[in-house]
Amino acid sequence: MLDSDLFLVLGILVSAFAIPAVLSAFADSRPPRAAALAVMIGGGLILLAMATKPGGYTPGQIPETFARILARFLNH
Repeated sequence: MLDSDLFLVLGILVSAFAIPAVLSAFADSRPPRAAALAVMIGGGLILLAMATKPGGYTPGQIPETFARILARFLNH
């Protein structure tokens, strides 16, 4: 089941993995097309998570959300 916690975690992970791609593209003097797409997808997932959870998220809730999602996948 996809819920706002999963959207948030996936959005943060996709955005985080895009950072090295951006740096690599700039280091090689090429346009960061794939990295830009990843940042937009990650940002969209984060916005979707914020919009679907009543009250949104605070920065302090993010580690707890990661732990909850990781626990969900490890227990199944």
